[in-house]
Amino acid sequence: MAELHHAPRYTEDLDFSDILTKYQIQHDDGFDNIVVVDGVPVIDNSKLDKLLSKITKEFSKKGIYIKQDEIHVPWDKCVGKSKGFIFINLRNAEDTSLSLTAMHGHAFDARHQFKINRFVDVERYVQLNETYLDPPMEDYHTKEHLRSWLADPLGRDQYVTYRGEDVEIRWHGKSSQSGVSYSKKAWTELYVSWSPQGTYLATIYRQGVRLWGGPSWEHQQRFAHPLVKLIDFSPCEQYLVTWSHDPINVPANLPQGPEFFSPEDEGNHIAVWDVKTGHLLRTFPSASLVFDDSLKKQMQWPALKWSADDKFVARITPGQHISVYELPTMGLHGKKSLKIESVVDFEWCPHGDKDKDEGRFQGSKGRKLEENMLAYWTPEVANQPARVTLLTFPGRTILRQKNLFNVTECKLFWQNHGDFLCVKVDRHTKTKKSTFCNLEIFRVREKDFPVEVVELKDTVNDFAWEPRGERFAIITSADSNLGSSNAGTVKTDISFYQLDPVKNDFKLLRVLPSRTSNTIRWSPRGRHIVLATVGSSTKSELEFWDMDFFSEERREGQAAKEDWAGGIQHLGSADHYGVTDVEWDPSGRFLATSASAWRHTLENGYAIWDFRGQEIEKHLVDRFKQLIWRPRPHSLLTQEQKREVRRKLREYGRSFDEEDAAEESSISAELVGHRKRLVDEWNTWRARCRQEVAEEQHSRIRLALCREESKEEIEEWIDEVIDQTEEVVD
Repeated sequence: MAELHHAPRYTEDLDFSDILTKYQIQHDDGFDNIVVVDGVPVIDNSKLDKLLSKITKEFSKKGIYIKQDEIHVPWDKCVGKSKGFIFINLRNAEDTSLSLTAMHGHAFDARHQFKINRFVDVERYVQLNETYLDPPMEDYHTKEHLRSWLADPLGRDQYVTYRGEDVEIRWHGKSSQSGVSYSKKAWTELYVSWSPQGTYLATIYRQGVRLWGGPSWEHQQRFAHPLVKLIDFSPCEQYLVTWSHDPINVPANLPQGPEFFSPEDEGNHIAVWDVKTGHLLRTFPSASLVFDDSLKKQMQWPALKWSADDKFVARITPGQHISVYELPTMGLHGKKSLKIESVVDFEWCPHGDKDKDEGRFQGSKGRKLEENMLAYWTPEVANQPARVTLLTFPGRTILRQKNLFNVTECKLFWQNHGDFLCVKVDRHTKTKKSTFCNLEIFRVREKDFPVEVVELKDTVNDFAWEPRGERFAIITSADSNLGSSNAGTVKTDISFYQLDPVKNDFKLLRVLPSRTSNTIRWSPRGRHIVLATVGSSTKSELEFWDMDFFSEERREGQAAKEDWAGGIQHLGSADHYGVTDVEWDPSGRFLATSASAWRHTLENGYAIWDFRGQEIEKHLVDRFKQLIWRPRPHSLLTQEQKREVRRKLREYGRSFDEEDAAEESSISAELVGHRKRLVDEWNTWRARCRQEVAEEQHSRIRLALCREESKEEIEEWIDEVIDQTEEVVD
């Protein structure tokens, strides 16, 4: 029998601890999907089903779907009530993370707010080492200042242009100071828009909206609203409203989170976002539609209207109520809307410098200083007249009402500082065969809100308050072509009015008859105004006017007291063929006009004019679409500081004059040097040419002499004896 040979046996055990440590598998302890929700109402057993139903509904709104049997409610057996917290067993770790993001801090009701933690984190917090350890120091990275353009040493403004697929941010200044600050191709797919204070530039894509800012124009925020068409910022730039014609659709594989739509948003068209965080706050159904005379559907935009301090946003349900929502929760204020039967439209009152320095509407009856105010109007219904109402908010106190009769339509115009409210009332005669117009002007800063009435015989096409002032301009017309397709050539009259401080009514200053102007543009600083004919294929006139041409004399009492129109002076006229847009820069010194390819394809481009109507630059740009000046934020100076600046304006002006003179002298020196270089080059060229000509002439002479010397002359002598005589002389 063959002998079997076995492998030797090792008596010592091998150490595999290093391998086990390297490839050790971490087993799931089964508690990662459990969260602890604190801040739950304390209830008895009779209200348990109602509580669980409400909790599952609140979580489902954020895309977290749970069942009631997955919720465990601890009970205090001594008192027979819950302990104020619950345990929820979620489906997976993704739902756990989403609940921490979306539901932590969620307001369950007016008195309870959810506080959510992972169950495993609670155990970890219990075992946390109480010995303080210094956290590691992270490297500091300086962020770009979003308003860095305001620190430009030359004090220049910026504007954005959109041409073809190219977007450019440009500086505006003297010819030597202008230029492109930043440019990018395919930066937007639809259009661009500035935020109200110029902090952000918004670009529109098929997937949504993106915000950019800072000196290098880095990406700041993104809002995922597919097929978005319209956007609107809140006045303080804290929130953004987006609208799409296509209803919101939430596919099954869409990521869940506070920055995305959830199933409850399906079918809506309007979304409200937080600009800083990018979170979605709320969505609404499509904005209401109105019909014009040609029965074409037109959407009222903005669909949501903001209070001046960003504390409230409101939307109207025509004929029923105005719903006001608080920010940032977007909850309905007071859990009820303002029920106003037959309400048609409303507007919030703007805030001005007086509100910051003196408080809002001091002395107004029944009005708290910190409250906002809105105005709305209702039409004639049955035996009730039409009515304009001023209302405080959130106090909801009616400050003033004005009844109106034979009303066809109303439109509300607030002065930009909230000093006046003009209600343009289109009235009809009792036979309803003709119409006329009244301007009902509320003096909001005065006690009991007195109302002045300006009666007009013609239709008012356009109305505009002077910024920071007490004047307004209107365009009226009695032309039968009004409202036709050739409305750009309608004959119009332009009228200027001003508040008479003695009689406390609005006095007509001047009428400019037989114009074709259909657009009024006040300078943002007041005083200067431009009358333009926009959108016409035959007329494209621009008229520049100064409303205070003799203001110094008026202040010194040298001008006639009654001749108010003497200060209105025509500064100049211009023409920009095919003009479609007219916009002042923030300083009120320059005006930009543009002809957009969105309206027509003839001579597209833009031009910039000074306040006197003199053309500074003009560019014909193929496929030009858009030009928008970059807005400036509100001034941080108080009224007293502004007055101090005005008092020392001449002193400050000297330094600017010196800088201008130095720049002009440097430009002149550069120009003189350039001309001297050209003259030196010319003289050098002439000397070189003279030398070349002289050398060429000298060469020609030498060549001629050489040719003469090389000639050989041969002379032939012939002797001929004609007669020979010999004579002998003795």
